[in-house]
Amino acid sequence: MERIALIIIIVFFSEFVMAVEEPKYVVLEKSESFELRAYNPRIIAETWISGNLNDASRAGFRLIADYIFGNNTAATLGNQEISLTAPVTTEVEQRSEKISMTAPVIMEETEGKWRMHFVMPREYTMEILPKPNNPAVTLRELPSENYAVIRFSWLTGEERVTKKTAELIAWLATKNIIPTGNPELARYNPPWTPPFWRRNEVIVRY
Repeated sequence: MERIALIIIIVFFSEFVMAVEEPKYVVLEKSESFELRAYNPRIIAETWISGNLNDASRAGFRLIADYIFGNNTAATLGNQEISLTAPVTTEVEQRSEKISMTAPVIMEETEGKWRMHFVMPREYTMEILPKPNNPAVTLRELPSENYAVIRFSWLTGEERVTKKTAELIAWLATKNIIPTGNPELARYNPPWTPPFWRRNEVIVRY
């Protein structure tokens, strides 16, 4: 029975990982747990939160999950595109759209606050993406960018993230690469995933 239960769990998480869309990128270089990547343009839904990493993660996730699970105004009604400057009527407010989950969920600390963002599915453009009803959530388009990455498993407490960030910066120094952005924490798994199966990354733009 234990073996059967383990197989069921493995299949469940395998299907979850396969079903969740990730941003498109090309690996430029790989060395053990380190990578240099070139990312395609993408659209993000983001929010800013205060507090420590754990509290900010929970608060930010709730805000953006609320948006993607339907607290939004769809950009189209039937085949008719709705102008962003048009008055929002009750009918339009009631038309929401559920957006597919993607991975990873990304956290970045800037000036004592945390920015969390989800990458939107590639099927959307800024013109057709549903608009957040909560002003705390905003949409933004990112250009093509290069990132350095260190990949690791288990939990993402602040001490462990700090350690992995230092390892990534040290690896970049050996290659004479200077980061141009703040380090960001990327988490790919739902919170119920066992720590040894989790995929986490610290990424930094260069």
